[in-house]
Amino acid sequence: MRKAIAAAAILLAAIVGTPAPAQAFPASTRSALVSYLSGISGQYTITGQHNREPNSDPTKWTRVAQGITGQTPGLWGGDFLFASSDVGARQTMVSEAIRQWQGGSLVALTWHMCPPTVGSTCGWDSNGVLSHLSDSQWSQLVTDGSALNTAFKNRLNEAVPYLRQLQNAGVPVLFRPVHEMNEGWSWWGGRPGANGSRKLFQIVHDYYVGQGLSNLVWVWNVKDVNMGSLADYWPGASYVDVATLDMWVKLAPSASDYQAMLNVAGGKPIALAEVGQVPSVALLNAQPRWTYFMVWAEYLQDPGYNTNANVQNTYFNSRVLVRGEFTVPGGSTPPAGGTGPIKGLAGKCLDVAASGTANGTKIQLYTCNGTGAQNWTVGSDGTVRALGKCLDVAGGTNADGTKVQLWDCAGNGHQQWTRAGQTLVNPETGKCLDVTGQNSADGTQIQIWTCNGQTNQNWTLPA
Repeated sequence: MRKAIAAAAILLAAIVGTPAPAQAFPASTRSALVSYLSGISGQYTITGQHNREPNSDPTKWTRVAQGITGQTPGLWGGDFLFASSDVGARQTMVSEAIRQWQGGSLVALTWHMCPPTVGSTCGWDSNGVLSHLSDSQWSQLVTDGSALNTAFKNRLNEAVPYLRQLQNAGVPVLFRPVHEMNEGWSWWGGRPGANGSRKLFQIVHDYYVGQGLSNLVWVWNVKDVNMGSLADYWPGASYVDVATLDMWVKLAPSASDYQAMLNVAGGKPIALAEVGQVPSVALLNAQPRWTYFMVWAEYLQDPGYNTNANVQNTYFNSRVLVRGEFTVPGGSTPPAGGTGPIKGLAGKCLDVAASGTANGTKIQLYTCNGTGAQNWTVGSDGTVRALGKCLDVAGGTNADGTKVQLWDCAGNGHQQWTRAGQTLVNPETGKCLDVTGQNSADGTQIQIWTCNGQTNQNWTLPA
């Protein structure tokens, strides 16, 4: 009852334009998120909302959920997609994913991918996502080193820079490749057996793990068809972190659907990765092991699936979690590195130009000299401070080459830094602290840049 009253108050606040407070998440890990989902299984279910086209507006449907309930879904869903306009806006989508995590929502990503027989962009048609590979082409696809296998891995590589940004920002991603693999509507689905669709899932897994991506929570996914044959599509327990079901043939999972998912998952968390209808409280009480559900985009306001009343009834229930009602434990916060110089390229120091204290003062690389301009305090609150002010990303802009400056400490995402190996990452932008052009000359501007593992992004913190 208390939650319903609070939700009504938040809804009123949303109507008059006052945003509800967000709960920031620290950097976290794949294992921490999987452990958290395992821990709530049987007790709580997290609300979720997918945001498909356009990637240029990646909160379109989350805003609808906020308008209906006055609450923010606990899970935000995005898609790498296939159309040229959406492929071109992938950075916008990924930047929003980082903001959603920072705000307190889980992040789920899927990929309606063009087949490896065509280019990086395509249509939703028989030449694109809905195309069909011949048996000969499929055999090539799953054969390591073949032309189609190589083309597929090159397609996978298109997402690596974005997934790495998320990893560097401390965002564990519920990643759902080769989704609905037990039905053949897509070019990747409908092929049972060891060398079928599950083999493709294994290839994706092994490729991304080989690229050093350790932040992906591997979400295996089927549709509510042929539920007696799920074992034909199961890639193996070592490949799966969460087992999920999409509900499209039926409005809600039956008791037998639920049991089939529990059986195949073998104790791993289960969830509803796509639904048209928001699950009722009665359903979640009867099937309590669903750890989250994600409503598919516009179906949230489709009268054939949902009414505002049924959406609110679920959102306001005490066993259903929205943003701000949970946090993922086990995450890591920025380490307190003490006070002293921060050393980078060629052993030179991070330096406040001319010891200036005005907002906007340049941050540069400079020969270490022991002055206060190079005396930095790395705090457990995520800030990096000198001369009483904070290391700040100018305007919070995430473009490569954005300058880093000194600014009054304001407690915002522009001034948050996390440690990832030898790099310092700004989680809001997903970018790394970088010496411009790998230039070690005194006075070289410090900027943010896509994390790339090069030496101009390596920093030694004070002990």
